[in-house]
This record gives sequence, structure tokens and C-alpha cells, in this order.
Amino acid sequence: MIEFENVSKSFWTGKTRKVILDQASFRVEPGNSLGILAPNGTGKTTLINMMAGLEKPDEGRVIRTSRISFPLGFMGGVVNRHSGTENARYIARLYGLDADYIESFCRWMAGIGEYFDMPVGTYSQGMRSRFSFSLMLALEFDIYLIDEGMPTTTDVEFNRKAGAILRERLRNSTVVIVSHQAATLEKFCRSAAVLRNGQLYMFDTLEEAKRLYDYQAHG
Repeated sequence: MIEFENVSKSFWTGKTRKVILDQASFRVEPGNSLGILAPNGTGKTTLINMMAGLEKPDEGRVIRTSRISFPLGFMGGVVNRHSGTENARYIARLYGLDADYIESFCRWMAGIGEYFDMPVGTYSQGMRSRFSFSLMLALEFDIYLIDEGMPTTTDVEFNRKAGAILRERLRNSTVVIVSHQAATLEKFCRSAAVLRNGQLYMFDTLEEAKRLYDYQAHG
């Protein structure tokens, strides 16, 4: 479970204060995947990062009682000067998992050949995306966090392989995905929310959320 209790978060932009959340309270229950519709620039990545524990709220509490993934594409735990091998084994130890298994899974999943034994800092953007996605898939979580703004890979074979494994994972897991496009959420979620002007409006169905989102966009 992820629960936000009266959470507020804002940033000073240099001219004004940008409010991401204003006294927001909501809960993500295991088994009930949630899609969040939010226009660009409203703080989608900040919201996902707070769910993962990467950013702290200004006020209120974020309670996590499940195994929650780092956001898809997040590279914060990866050390650039270390190789893919070293990073994979380090992350495995961090989560108390079998380092040999995590290394071999990531090596197979990423499909970057000899680069896996080279420093991550030498990888192209595509290789980095494949490596970080492989790391996330190597670890099993109760709740997966997906930010549409995260980098994706253009490698068709990797996308096919990774997509099949992610779909398998999500059969027994919960996903929270933030996007500015309703179509992105349809594959993953039945219930949805709309983030706008610091408020999170929760709905039982994606259709209801889409109606508010479209009304606000054109109203």
C-alpha cells in the first residue's frame, strides 16, 4: 500500500511558487492499479518520486507498506564509473537477492554484449535505458511505478522481450502510472485520478477521469 496523508509539495521557480500537491490524501491499494492523468509541467515526476521515497513532502506523510519499485528508468542508484556487472551485483545485495541471478538476468535482458562489463558512464542513452529497465525487471515488487517521462528504448527486440516480462509481472502486481495521455493508461488501469493545480481528483473508472481531464483541458 502507498498512502498520502495531507501531503503538500511545492517549488520556488524564482518568480512564483509552483504547487504540486496541496493537502492531498489518497491511497493506492495492492491489486488496484492506478492511472494518474496530468498535463505536462504539473509535477508528474515529483509525485512518482514521492511515492518511491526519492523526494520528501513539505508537509504530511507518505506511508509505504509494500515492496515499491524505483520509477521505471530511474538511474539514481547506478554508479557511472562502475560496470553493468558491478552495478547489478550491488543492487542485488542492496535488496538482499542472489547477485549471480540478478547479474545474469540483467546481462540477458539488456542485450548490450561486452558493454555490460564496461563503465555505465560510457553507455549511450539507449543502453542506459535498457540497463535500468533490466534492473527493475530483475527485482520483483508489489507496486511498480511508471513515469511516462522516463526514457524509453528504441530497440524493438528489447521492447518485445521487456514488455512480455513486465506484463507477466503486472498480473500479480499493482502499477501506478502517470501520463498526460489517457491512451497510455488504458493498458494498465481501471481506476484513475486527475492531478491539476495541486489537487488529486480520484475516480473509480478511467472514463470518469478522462471526462474531467478533457473538460479542464478545453474549459
